Amino acid sequence: MTQSNSPDRSANENQATCESSNPTSTADADKPCSGARCASEPAAGTIPSTERNYRGRMGKVAGVRVAATGSYVPEQIVTNEDLAALGCDSEWIVRRTGIRERRRAAEDQATSDMCYQAALRCLSAANMDASEIDLIIVATMTPDYPTPSTACQLQRMLGSVAPAMDVNAACAGFTYAMITAAQFIGMGNSRRVLVVGADMMSRTVNPEDVKTYPLFGDGAGAVIMTPAETSDASDEADSAHRLHEQGLLSYQLGSEGCGGAMLCIPAGGTRRALTPEAFAEGAQYMTMDGRGVFKWAVRVFDESAKQVLQHAGVTSDQLSLVVLHQANQRIIDSAVADLDIAPKDVFVNLDRYGNTSAASIPLALDEAVQAGRIQRGELVLLCGFGAGLAWGTALLRW
Repeated sequence: MTQSNSPDRSANENQATCESSNPTSTADADKPCSGARCASEPAAGTIPSTERNYRGRMGKVAGVRVAATGSYVPEQIVTNEDLAALGCDSEWIVRRTGIRERRRAAEDQATSDMCYQAALRCLSAANMDASEIDLIIVATMTPDYPTPSTACQLQRMLGSVAPAMDVNAACAGFTYAMITAAQFIGMGNSRRVLVVGADMMSRTVNPEDVKTYPLFGDGAGAVIMTPAETSDASDEADSAHRLHEQGLLSYQLGSEGCGGAMLCIPAGGTRRALTPEAFAEGAQYMTMDGRGVFKWAVRVFDESAKQVLQHAGVTSDQLSLVVLHQANQRIIDSAVADLDIAPKDVFVNLDRYGNTSAASIPLALDEAVQAGRIQRGELVLLCGFGAGLAWGTALLRW
């Protein structure tokens, strides 16, 4: 997510509603979420000693790979100049975020429609039929319905018989979903998992909020994860070694719910129904403490990325590509500068799509693959971060 402070009284009231549903206020939340652990976390004695100094929980899954990628964005392009009628300043948008245009879904489109298109392209790239998929995971915070899941809608559209489920970790959703898929494969319970990140963010932001509305766009990205390729080598020991070269060499998942009020849609859930009064207030729209989220995002990537690399015994100069959640160019620039990563090794398409939440990483991955930016055997670092507050960082040997 990105920076913006809601300018009107309704947005401030919505933020207060989020705070009242959270036992810790935004002001208090900034303390634990600035680096220390939340007060609600178990005492140190209950945390494995190997993890006490990490920001989140560490892990790895050997012997898995991304077999194919695919993506979809709606046809309608909305430029910064198109938003001038709403009172948005084009130069301000570029200067503060790096965004020049974004995509908007048609009125008759839903999130599952975007998932379907991305999935079809991914299946085509893998030369695979939907009947071969044995698990579907959709990462989204903008489902078609509260229930059934968007994943089940996608399963129906594909004609698949695979089990299907949604994961909601907002902008960190894709990394959560991808790591979940890897665990299923690593345990031998799945062999071909379709993972889709998709969000229709244009439906979550207030068009009257000129500092937030320009930041978000709609889109979907997909990957198919499978067991790693076996080697053609006749030597079995060498084949086994090559098999385990591919995989999630290290990953970290984390959340700091103490900062939940910093990014919140106040109404529409069981805490507060979307009554006519709430609707009149604009409580169906997302509120955001932009400055607080900006500082948190830079900090969490810096710490998490360094810990993931250290956990894997990899240095930043060994990375072939870094794909961050496409939220804000300033967040990306600040984050990679701390890791001493060359700008050419960081993939950015934020300028063309804006913040697409759970779609941003798989959308960027697909474009990077299409552009020949990722080759088999190379190291790719992914990091998603956003509402929750939640993040997921993963080092993948492609």
